[in-house]
Amino acid sequence: MWYVVQYKANQGDRARENLTNQGVNCFYPTIPVQRRKSGRRVQSDEALFPGYMFIELSQLDLAWSKIRSTRGVLRIVEFAGRPAEVDSALVRSIHERVGSFLAKPYFEPGQSVRVLDGPFEGLGAIFQSSDGSERALILLNLMQRECRVRISTLSIE
Repeated sequence: MWYVVQYKANQGDRARENLTNQGVNCFYPTIPVQRRKSGRRVQSDEALFPGYMFIELSQLDLAWSKIRSTRGVLRIVEFAGRPAEVDSALVRSIHERVGSFLAKPYFEPGQSVRVLDGPFEGLGAIFQSSDGSERALILLNLMQRECRVRISTLSIE
């Protein structure tokens, strides 16, 4: 049977690792996201359910005190004093769907963007496509003509 565990703030990986070391089957669903960090776009994994993960225990193995005292674990989610059970089919469905997530591109074709630096600083443009991981092809309106320009993805927002 699957149950839900709440982990301490920013300690999801730690809780998963310690539970796994104790022989507990854990499912900590994460999805890839792109963020801007220190002027660069980085891809990282983010928890699908921040603060929560699923654990699988059999009825014979209900060692709740062991789970509660695991480093990184805050508590077992309970309703009316009983641990909340989660249907296996639901966990399986979430597992399948998480596997199909891909990092969403930072810009979509046709999206309006603004140039942040360089000779075109402050101009509006239309994002056309990515040209590798660090470059983009944008459409600028210069002197009443549309011009395609390759530019660093860090130079547009």
